[in-house]
Amino acid sequence: MKKHLLRMIVGLCIVAAFFFHARADYELPFIRKLENIASDARLALTMPGGVDPSVVILDIDEKSLKEREQGGEGRWPWPRDRLALLIDKLFDKYQIEVLGFDVVFAERDETSGVRVLDRLAGKELSKVVQFQKELDKLRPELDYDAIFANKMRNRKIVLGYTFNKENEKKGLLPKAVFDEAYLGGHKLGPVEPWSGYSGNIKILQENAASGGHFNPDNDIDGVLRKVPMVIPYAGQYYESLSLAIVRSHLGMPPIKLVFADYSGGDAELEELFIAGLKIPVDNKARALIPYRGPGRSFKYISISDVMNDRVDVSALRGKLALVGTSAPGLLDLRVSPVDPTYPGVEAHANLVAGILDEKLKREPAYADGLQLIVVILVGLVLAILLPFLSIVSATILSVLITASVIGVNLALYQYGNFVLPVAGNVLLILALFTLNSVWGYFTETRSKKQITAQFGQYIPPEIAQQIAKDPSTVSFEPTSRECTVLFTDVRGFTTISEGLDPKALSELMNEFLTPLTEVIFKHHGTIDKYMGDCIMAFWGAPLANPDHAHAGIVAGLEMHRVLAELQPKFKEKYKLEIKIGVGLNTGRMSVGNMGSKIRRAYTVMGDAVNLASRLEGITKEYGADIIVGEETMKAAPNMVFRELDKVRVKGKENAVKIFQPIGPRSEVSEDTIKRLEAFQEALATYRRQEWDRAEALLQQLKETSPGNKLYELFLLRIPILREKDLGADWDGAFTFETK
Repeated sequence: MKKHLLRMIVGLCIVAAFFFHARADYELPFIRKLENIASDARLALTMPGGVDPSVVILDIDEKSLKEREQGGEGRWPWPRDRLALLIDKLFDKYQIEVLGFDVVFAERDETSGVRVLDRLAGKELSKVVQFQKELDKLRPELDYDAIFANKMRNRKIVLGYTFNKENEKKGLLPKAVFDEAYLGGHKLGPVEPWSGYSGNIKILQENAASGGHFNPDNDIDGVLRKVPMVIPYAGQYYESLSLAIVRSHLGMPPIKLVFADYSGGDAELEELFIAGLKIPVDNKARALIPYRGPGRSFKYISISDVMNDRVDVSALRGKLALVGTSAPGLLDLRVSPVDPTYPGVEAHANLVAGILDEKLKREPAYADGLQLIVVILVGLVLAILLPFLSIVSATILSVLITASVIGVNLALYQYGNFVLPVAGNVLLILALFTLNSVWGYFTETRSKKQITAQFGQYIPPEIAQQIAKDPSTVSFEPTSRECTVLFTDVRGFTTISEGLDPKALSELMNEFLTPLTEVIFKHHGTIDKYMGDCIMAFWGAPLANPDHAHAGIVAGLEMHRVLAELQPKFKEKYKLEIKIGVGLNTGRMSVGNMGSKIRRAYTVMGDAVNLASRLEGITKEYGADIIVGEETMKAAPNMVFRELDKVRVKGKENAVKIFQPIGPRSEVSEDTIKRLEAFQEALATYRRQEWDRAEALLQQLKETSPGNKLYELFLLRIPILREKDLGADWDGAFTFETK
């Protein structure tokens, strides 16, 4: 008992930490993050999938944004006489039940020109009687807002709007659903202090049946999991767009509030009740979005198809319809648990369908109390028993308890619609099991030494330490992985080496290879090998790095800056100047321990590696310090590049585009951008064999940048190519016969 006492005490301390977290005496942020991850995983496991037939999304998609002659309606926002026509079609021809707009009409429609005519009538043409008469006749036809508003009257149309924190008040708010007094002395949880709103213009909101806000309530990780069903503003409470659509469908029944008290303290809001439907909410009146599945879990119909009568009436008859957008350019995409680019309008559709089907999940007010009970029971059992069990028995017990906790949680979620915490319980089990698995310490220590010895010569010390902390993150076995590889070589090194004695040459090698290696390590690169004056390095292994291309480019640029700072020293000491070329390429390559039975090394191999070497070799041909492949360019969107050429390098049949990195997008001047665009235009005309035009453009560029080798290279090529019959299928590529 005594030999296990200290371990039991530490285990009970861990239980105490989780207990106070569950009591909300303090919060462990990482547990909250894990709960979000667990919540998303639980949702993914239990989503019903399929397409819900009750709600239809009328999509302002790319097809709808095309010009009228192409079958669309043109750029958003559309003239409101067209929206009036849309309403007529939807209610009269297609016989929809309710129409909700996930957009705000905060400004007056100026597309008809009536405002301009009114100004003329009041000034320059105020005395032209005939003009005044004709304008009076035309005004009803040109007031698109009035036309739109008139079409909304006596129809179940719900307009959207949003609250803001900028104290900006635009348009008109709809009628509030209740006021502070309606709470009956109860208090809701702390909510966002909204100070303004962006509503619809008065004539539209007054003629709509209702209005609902579409303010999201993203979690701390930016993911949209909940929407407040009601939001307080200036002592009044306003409903969400989804709730307003449901109430409009049901004939605008009142909202009843249901409070519950499970702790003997203040009663907490537990649900909203409308026309027999229960809407579970938390104490901030937020409802969990019942995602059916990834995007497109509802029927999407392009508005252009509706406007052009290309939709079967049965697809819309009796439906609740939402007007929204999936077009990326209109910026209504949300980060959801099921899709990082989820159309915001579909979140409302999920809530509308979930409310009507009574499929909303419930986070009961007693969830925290239940969590405390689980922490106490599970924590005490494991903290006391595990020290006495063998590793096999401890593993079996921990796995059984973990499976039971997760299984019960999933069953309550799926069949009882209860949302209860689970990540904290699983993490507690894992923490106690890890504490008591001391035997793993010795195995882990031995693995750390092996990993450090293997990788210490290739990678920065901090990366080696990181790998040593968790050896399972790396493997020596060859595998296929996307990486970025770099080759750098000293130009004219043979001539340099012939002019120095062995000792001076060795010193020179150390003095330029060391700082270049430090740059690679600074940007978390892996040194593959030194080949005389050449360095080969790569990014993306042994540790995964999603920004490996960007890191490689930044390292290449910095290598040139560091070398420029060393030039005065080289000139003084060795009477020479060191220049290097850098080639980078990104792609799938074999990574791992490779070689012979006698000697093996951690390296990369493949076509992508060979191409990087070839690109380094042709840097001098274009007067470029760095050349990268097309895949590297694509993988570094925050960098600005100049497309140099399309080439076939030695040993490759297919032509590839090559690029020169200029620098981070935020640091490149407008003048540089213009010169890059001018060269891109010249390159395009060159590839189209418009020799005179290309020559003129290149000559202009050369005059602005005398001595630029790139412009001179193409100017030398054009007279030669002009005399050849290249054919219409010429791909514009230049073939290099040497490495």
